[in-house]
Amino acid sequence: MRRLALLLLLLAPMAFAQVDLNVATYNLRYDNPNDGKNVWPARRDAVRALVRYHEFDLWGTQEGLGNQLTDLDALGDFARVGAGRDDGKHAGEHSAIFYRSARFALEDHGDFWLSATPEQPSMGWDARCCKRIATWARLRDKPTGQVFVVLNAHFDHEGVVARRESAQLLLQRGRALAGTLPLIVMGDFNSTPDSEAYATIGAALRDARAISQTPPYGPVATFNDFDVTKPSRERIDYIFLSPQWQVLRYAVLTDSVEARYPSDHFPVLTRLRLR
Repeated sequence: MRRLALLLLLLAPMAFAQVDLNVATYNLRYDNPNDGKNVWPARRDAVRALVRYHEFDLWGTQEGLGNQLTDLDALGDFARVGAGRDDGKHAGEHSAIFYRSARFALEDHGDFWLSATPEQPSMGWDARCCKRIATWARLRDKPTGQVFVVLNAHFDHEGVVARRESAQLLLQRGRALAGTLPLIVMGDFNSTPDSEAYATIGAALRDARAISQTPPYGPVATFNDFDVTKPSRERIDYIFLSPQWQVLRYAVLTDSVEARYPSDHFPVLTRLRLR
């Protein structure tokens, strides 16, 4: 009996362990040599500095090409998962997930395409130009043993049907992968809050901005088009959460360097708590 009581005493802190972490989503803008003063080599140091300063723990990227992700590997504190959308290996844009390797252990991960044939590189529904991919990871918080699932996706920018179906597929996969585990779904959904895609996800998961315990910081919109002279226009980047998460803080970060934004999207950063 004494041994049992001692064991329960030792396990009690783990049962009520609290996980606080900084979670972000960030569309990097792909490495386009035609971007003039906003080409990736002119922005990459600013992106790395932003991640360091704001102390990201876990973050999803969109549009990053292989060379851009390699540049971000130079941060040194992160491991990552995610395949290229063109071939399921390295080609094309990624929806990568970066996580602090000293803090989180990767238990499993994978990718699927936002299409009617999600297990193979493919274009979805009425999308006209691009394959679209989602990446997921099951992570364990090493200090507490808490396990959760994160999905990161980039929806099509043209196909209305593609965005609607992508939202349904993302939720379906999220439920299957997480089960009863806490779930984070993030990304660039190319969908404003009045869209069907947003409504589909928002009916099942909570929009981090809407449930922040402190007033949201920064602008509502997340797309800036590299233009520091005008207000940002559209809110299309989101973090959605299952009920196990609390949102302590929510921010759209408008950091700039010498009147230049690091990307044509602002990163969305949240401080989350899991009990």
